[in-house]
Amino acid sequence: MVKSRYDIAVVGGGMVGASCALAAAQQGLQVLLVERERPLAEWSAESFDLRVSALTRTSQQLLDQLGAWPLMAGQRITPYRDMCVWEREVLGEVTFHAADLGEPDLGHIVENRVITHALWRLIEQAAHIDVCLGKEIVGLEHSDQASTLAFTDGQHIQASVIVGADGAKSQVRELAGIPCHMQDYQQRAVVATVETQQGNVGTAWQRFMPTGPLALLPVTQHFFSIVWSTTPTQAETLLQMSAEDFNQALTEASQKRCGDLTLRGKRVAFPLRKQTAAAYIKPGVALLGDAAHVIHPLAGQGVNLGFLDVGALIDVLHHARMHHEPLGRLGVLRRYERARKGYNQTVQMAMDGFKQLFGNTNPALYALRNLGLGLTGRIPVLRQQFERMALGQGVELPDFVKR
Repeated sequence: MVKSRYDIAVVGGGMVGASCALAAAQQGLQVLLVERERPLAEWSAESFDLRVSALTRTSQQLLDQLGAWPLMAGQRITPYRDMCVWEREVLGEVTFHAADLGEPDLGHIVENRVITHALWRLIEQAAHIDVCLGKEIVGLEHSDQASTLAFTDGQHIQASVIVGADGAKSQVRELAGIPCHMQDYQQRAVVATVETQQGNVGTAWQRFMPTGPLALLPVTQHFFSIVWSTTPTQAETLLQMSAEDFNQALTEASQKRCGDLTLRGKRVAFPLRKQTAAAYIKPGVALLGDAAHVIHPLAGQGVNLGFLDVGALIDVLHHARMHHEPLGRLGVLRRYERARKGYNQTVQMAMDGFKQLFGNTNPALYALRNLGLGLTGRIPVLRQQFERMALGQGVELPDFVKR
């Protein structure tokens, strides 16, 4: 039964919102999770989710802390030990190895539905979480002391903090009056699941092309989830061509690194853009994940940044509660914004830089890019730095992850 007052009201029950609700409840806060509908709980073992995430070790630690990782491991997660990045064969490529750092893997590719399902299983067992499904929000009033969500049925819910984890088109962000800067990359990402003739050998592959990167992410031994970023025109062509022609185009684009690739299931495309909320907070309001920042998927960092947001916000709320500070006070929430906004923007700029560098057809830059990739592969200290980045190392971990 939904009450009228909570410590935290989380709007959005996807991976980031569900993890935030669960983490807050595990800290003893009274939590309301608002979502339009309950996520999918069952699916065919032969089917694959078109949306996958490349989880870093830090994200794995957070999910393990929540109790979700063992549940996910019981379904389907795929570790990758190596990552091959190339533009031109021989000189212009580099392969990163987990063994360089004495690690068993560089990360895991996990279907989004597997992550969400594990989190919701825990949410439904949690003592301090109420779930509100199927209600539409029509208003938000916020202040240091208490913020209020208004629903179409006339119900009003108060919370010390309302968390917007409701995606790139965040209603919480809009109702809170927080501006958002958006840059359209004029690209589409074509996603699909494909079977590989030679197996994926525990490797994630990424080729840079002038129209955008092609990523092949291993999901089970003989399948990849592909993310092919390209122009809107080419994306439409890839969607409309026959399965046989698509298989040939994809196999050629991957330069047959894994042999022939065969489509399994449907293809979809979604637009690529960069978004940055002007602020992550207002009194009584905090934005997480895509509601606060959206980046290019070429490095697969989107959800990992969102999980770090969760850890940072939980740290701030835990500290405030221990010191008897109002959870929604601007000075309290500003600690969260300071902890996350600068780092997220740095990652966004880095992804912009990679996109511009590898999307430029200038012959001099082409030669320089390939030389740079080749040198990275041949200089151990450089290669290991990128391997640490793939693992999610080199960033200050939230205390919640380290507990």
